[in-house]
Amino acid sequence: MTNTTTSSASARPPSLSQRVVDGLSERIASGALKPGDRVPTEPVLMQEFGVSRSVVREAVSRLQASGLLRTQQGVGSFVLPPQVRLPSLQQVAGAELKLQQKLAMLELRLSLEPEAAALAAQRRTPEQLRAMEQALDDFDTQHTTGEGTAEADFRFHELIAQATGNEYFSHVLRTLGNATMPRQAAARRSSAGNSSKAARFGESSPELRPGKEITAQEHWAVLEAIRRGDAAGARAAMFMHLNNSRERMKTASR
Repeated sequence: MTNTTTSSASARPPSLSQRVVDGLSERIASGALKPGDRVPTEPVLMQEFGVSRSVVREAVSRLQASGLLRTQQGVGSFVLPPQVRLPSLQQVAGAELKLQQKLAMLELRLSLEPEAAALAAQRRTPEQLRAMEQALDDFDTQHTTGEGTAEADFRFHELIAQATGNEYFSHVLRTLGNATMPRQAAARRSSAGNSSKAARFGESSPELRPGKEITAQEHWAVLEAIRRGDAAGARAAMFMHLNNSRERMKTASR
């Protein structure tokens, strides 16, 4: 009984933010909000959906991670044009990836994300730091309650890419994330009780799930370096996290 109550309570904030995400996503899909349009301001969204400012910010962060919005500091959030995905990655979207492909994707991330973390340490805003911390809090909560952590994992890495101020970091990471974790389809499978094991960003193999505590520790080490403004430390922490992930994947596959 206690576990059910705790799980239900921890699920309330995501359900509120999901309501905002769904509402804005529907407007974008229907054309009510077109590419380049500015979305309603935080106060307007707070009043419309009856939620707090933190819920609106989480929803906007998730829409950014999904490639639907971009936020310009001090100006607002704007609808992005439909994404153009890399054909080689698109071909494997929704399909179970072989070990060698998973390792190759981690290798690509190793060449990209440590530098993104270093730039994020130099350029991040207080608001971006709060969003990163929220993503890791969500990761910890979801792992504790037995929920999937892929969404929060992706959001954390995407927020770091956004904090570089260089849209191409976000574009490459988002393309990779969309290929390896089609989030809406994953949610539908989960709610339907489907046991499909399609690869997901941040949750590449079921056998890696017992190591989520270590993953969480590595995530927090990256965030602390970014919070300190320690570019070298952030670069090293991200490299260690991804390299360890690769080694854990190799070990789990033996």
